Amino acid sequence: MSIQAQIIADSKSIRGERLTTFLLTFPRIILAEFNTHRAFSRNSASSRAIPFKKMVESVETNPFIPIAVQRDHKGMQGVDYIDETQYEVFKMEWLSARNSAINHAKWLNKESFTTKQLCNRLLEPFMWHTVICTATDYENFFKLRDHEAAEIHIQELARRMKEAMNNSTPKLLQIGEWHIPFAQDNSVLRTELLSGKYDDEENITPDINELRIKVATAKCARVSYTTVGSSSNNSHTADIDLYNRLLESGHMSPFEHCAQVMSETYYYEKPYSRNFKGFIQYREIVETNLH
Repeated sequence: MSIQAQIIADSKSIRGERLTTFLLTFPRIILAEFNTHRAFSRNSASSRAIPFKKMVESVETNPFIPIAVQRDHKGMQGVDYIDETQYEVFKMEWLSARNSAINHAKWLNKESFTTKQLCNRLLEPFMWHTVICTATDYENFFKLRDHEAAEIHIQELARRMKEAMNNSTPKLLQIGEWHIPFAQDNSVLRTELLSGKYDDEENITPDINELRIKVATAKCARVSYTTVGSSSNNSHTADIDLYNRLLESGHMSPFEHCAQVMSETYYYEKPYSRNFKGFIQYREIVETNLH
């Protein structure tokens, strides 16, 4: 496994604001740095939610190993790196520490019946991490993290994200149209959820769009406890059920990835919706309607 940045939805309003959703993979050790960027809406794999056996298997088969190692230095950023021979020794010690962490975590989980919430924490330095991230403003992140003074792994993440955005052509959206990550094909949703419910296409269309948003919201939520790839195995009915549970329990962060292009009136009164510019965040729409 390696640091990856995949765009799963990329939109541009007719005014020029760009809203981009990434599926990111990076070392768990840089999550705290990544989370300091408050312009981002994100859902993230949870050490509390992922099953212990699955976490152990991941760390055993695909452990994170630092891509390069600086010599001991003062301050936050060193410039002198160990050579290849020393790096091989470092990897051996790093993986030995990984093995020790696994053994201790397994013992705690089995012999003392310790919750996965704690056992999984011992494995975090060796974990790869998955995040769904949506924002209209990545410039400050790129300025700070695609920089020689940044930690080397978040540097690499920023470079890959910037490269992905440079190579992507956002979809032009008109006022009122939606940015929907994991957007589902209308015909599939119609077959599974709306068969026989409506008499004509005019009535189907708005409900289909609402269902696409609900399904996308559920799929964004699933990253907390499973891989995004496996989330596709869930039926759309299961996704709608998960959406309803999220709404009822107040778990609202997955509602932040879908967004609607603002009208001109809305934009000139208030160009921002939470952390998005030019797009009304779905979470704001839902929470406004709840009150």
